[in-house]
Amino acid sequence: MKWLRRGLYVLGGLLVLIMLVGAGGYLWLRSSLPETTGSIAVPRLGANVEVRRDADGVVTIRAQSDADAFYALGFVHAQDRLFQMDMTRRLSAGRLSEVIGASTVDIDEEMRILGLYRLAEASLARAPNEMRVTLEAYAAGVNAFLDSRSGALPPEFAVLGYSPEKWRPADSLVWGRLMAWQLSDNWPQELLRYHLAARLTPAQLRDLWPAPPADVLGIPQAEKPSGHAALAERLRDRGASNNFVVAGSRSATGKPLLANDPHLGLQVPVQWYLARLETPTLTLVGATAPGVPMVLIGHNGRVAWSFVTTAGDTQDLFIEKLLPGDPTHYLTPKGPQAFETRSEVIKVAGATDIAFTVRRSRHGPILSDAPSLGWTDPEQVLSLAWPGFEEDDGTAAALYRINRAGNADELLAAAYGFGSPMQNILYADTQGHIGFVVAGRMPLRTVNAASQMPAPGWTGDYDWKGYLQPDYLPQSVDPRDGWIATANNDIRPEDYGPFISGRWEPPYRYARIAELIEDTPVQTLDTLAAIQLDTKSVAAEEIAARLLDGIEPDSAPESPSSRALALLKAWDFHMGRDRPEPLVFTAWMAELDKTILSDKLGDLFADYASWNPGDSARLPESWCDDTGTPAVEDCKTQINKAWHEALDKLAAAYGQDPARWRWGDAHQAPFRHRLFDALPIVSDLLRDPIATDGDDATINRATPRRDFRSVVFPDVHGPGLRAIFDLADLNRSRFIIAGGQSGNPLSAHYRDFLERWRDGRYVELRGEGAEVLTLVPASR
Repeated sequence: MKWLRRGLYVLGGLLVLIMLVGAGGYLWLRSSLPETTGSIAVPRLGANVEVRRDADGVVTIRAQSDADAFYALGFVHAQDRLFQMDMTRRLSAGRLSEVIGASTVDIDEEMRILGLYRLAEASLARAPNEMRVTLEAYAAGVNAFLDSRSGALPPEFAVLGYSPEKWRPADSLVWGRLMAWQLSDNWPQELLRYHLAARLTPAQLRDLWPAPPADVLGIPQAEKPSGHAALAERLRDRGASNNFVVAGSRSATGKPLLANDPHLGLQVPVQWYLARLETPTLTLVGATAPGVPMVLIGHNGRVAWSFVTTAGDTQDLFIEKLLPGDPTHYLTPKGPQAFETRSEVIKVAGATDIAFTVRRSRHGPILSDAPSLGWTDPEQVLSLAWPGFEEDDGTAAALYRINRAGNADELLAAAYGFGSPMQNILYADTQGHIGFVVAGRMPLRTVNAASQMPAPGWTGDYDWKGYLQPDYLPQSVDPRDGWIATANNDIRPEDYGPFISGRWEPPYRYARIAELIEDTPVQTLDTLAAIQLDTKSVAAEEIAARLLDGIEPDSAPESPSSRALALLKAWDFHMGRDRPEPLVFTAWMAELDKTILSDKLGDLFADYASWNPGDSARLPESWCDDTGTPAVEDCKTQINKAWHEALDKLAAAYGQDPARWRWGDAHQAPFRHRLFDALPIVSDLLRDPIATDGDDATINRATPRRDFRSVVFPDVHGPGLRAIFDLADLNRSRFIIAGGQSGNPLSAHYRDFLERWRDGRYVELRGEGAEVLTLVPASR
């Protein structure tokens, strides 16, 4: 048995070697964590800068000049979020495939067609001198980290096998262009309704998606394309948010209180990074974005500001007819015209380069050239008009001035410079003023089908004629009611004339915010926090009132159907994670949508229903018949069918007793790492989903993803940031982000905010912290 003993020795030695290599690799990767104490000598710094971190990794930067402060912000952003910063600029520039490979070529092609990075470079050329100084100082700080670091890069770089390039000022500006693109989402709605028009009768289209005048295009039905690419992801994860402000007359302190919770796709690391910057001339406190030298949502000691997407319709798809037999020309009112073109080359890791031509019409880039749209029509293409394509977009410069506004009037003046995305800005100052303004460029044009369909591009009838003057956009200063709120709802005053949008978010969140503000005569930080965490679904209350009485009682009082029905009839419509009712209701609505809509919409069903949950509950009787069966079903039949199918699925997944079902068992925010989630073992180590409250219609928004096959509803979209500002003492302002300050999975601050974020616990950014790193000027 000597050979066996030797074999065991060899095997043991190999195991020890593997353990040593693994331990060494882990220790090496641990060296990617930032230095947070001591001093680091760096070039291009005017004087010593103190970087203080508290127990949560939140930084306070104290510098002798504004330029040095933003230099340090670039340094600490790179310390904590370098891979996120690099992926953002690569995504925006269409350069993901250089490091990831062929799987991201379609994304890169779409980004090259949009040309966002070219636009960022154009913005840099037009930037005010003082803003350019800030951008250059920030870039120098990022690069100082790259040059001074020792040890490993963050683990993602090791997995992909590359090192980041030096940071450029345009890399910071492209973040705004990308965010504007993600928040200006009318074009997928137009495209979806266009495809629906090819499948439904005009009457059905009016029922499903009212947009007067319905389907007025001047385009024969036969010319509408039959093929399409899935739009569900683009529509489901659209931007949404809440903000609300109360005047001193409604506040316990006699000064305004302002709250904001922007809703984006939930991800790790989150889009936000908390920071406090102090110089002799400037104090900035709040949420920054890694890669950007500004506070995006925050205060400067004198004013506080917040953002919500207006849901303004600032995009139009145009159908461009090609010159027959010549794809290089398209038809215009003045005759055939050549497309503007430019050549692009995408480098692909492990594969050959991909060269292609980007086309642009007089309306904008040819979006249908992107493979991700699945457009196959050989005779016409889709171009996109959008203010975000303007080289002179002033949004970044406007935000720069907002950061430095001395009072409400100066902030309002700065907001007038916004281009894209269109935003509802709520603000307050320490003098006691509150206000609201819609900021951004609103196109002036003849509206086609409430701007919910592509317009014919060859006629000139729907061409844009410029932009609405900023002071004509909705706004309010110190309203008599003493409060203002927006939640992507219709914000137009009564009898307001100019077109802003033909389709608004349902008013459920706004209505609930208004109710809670009016019900509390005196507001505090705690009452505003309670509003942000509110989980009552006005949508569920409205739908249940219409449908519950139609459920036929089960003859067995202890059956799952009887017990579930009793639960819903006694429900207070709060979407609490520890309750069964939200799960029953959500599963029922998913089944009802599938039962009523899937036969009519076919392969467009998921695109529409994932964006409009529970919409089938409002449709007329004619929609309830299943066209795939010989019988003629009525709505009561379909409501009961969906009810029992939902309950059968729930019982199979969660047991026979509805009282033991929990919304939080089905509704969890996964916070998956986009790279490591695909790796065995590593994905299991990093995956730690957290049960959450709320749904798509609650103030505490937690959009459930529905696949219409299972009764699992992951929380994929919600308030990655919550902030509440106290204008009586801005140091008492509260913040929380979903995740943590660090983007490094090995850091203790990678996910340490998650439970506090979920449970509505906040932190204050007072400038405290025991860990101090000093950046010192390198000797020349």
